[in-house]
Amino acid sequence: MASLVRHVTIDCADPHALASFWARALEGTLGEDDNPGDDEALVDSAGASLLFIRVPEGKSVKNRTHLDLQPQDRGRDEEVERLVALGATVLADHRTPDGKGWVTLADPEGNEFCVERSQAERVATGAA
Repeated sequence: MASLVRHVTIDCADPHALASFWARALEGTLGEDDNPGDDEALVDSAGASLLFIRVPEGKSVKNRTHLDLQPQDRGRDEEVERLVALGATVLADHRTPDGKGWVTLADPEGNEFCVERSQAERVATGAA
């Protein structure tokens, strides 16, 4: 049997704070035993679990791996606005006039991620 991805692990300076952002962003749950000051924190969501681990080094270059989010019950633009209100920063806007494209954001510690169109938006433009 093949291996399964158990967690996507993200190095960070403050695991609890960053996990709290991602728990809100993904409408997931932060582990019950995860507390401020802990060296790790886990977020469970409808997708893969995210494990945040404290490391002494700061982020210095672009991520080699990043998350692509696809909203389930709202559109891409509404999701971008919601994530920015939670503390994300827009890094690059790749939306096109025909409604296609994505937005690259950074979480509160600078980790890049993208927000794509919802499935409903893809179907509406014939790009399911």
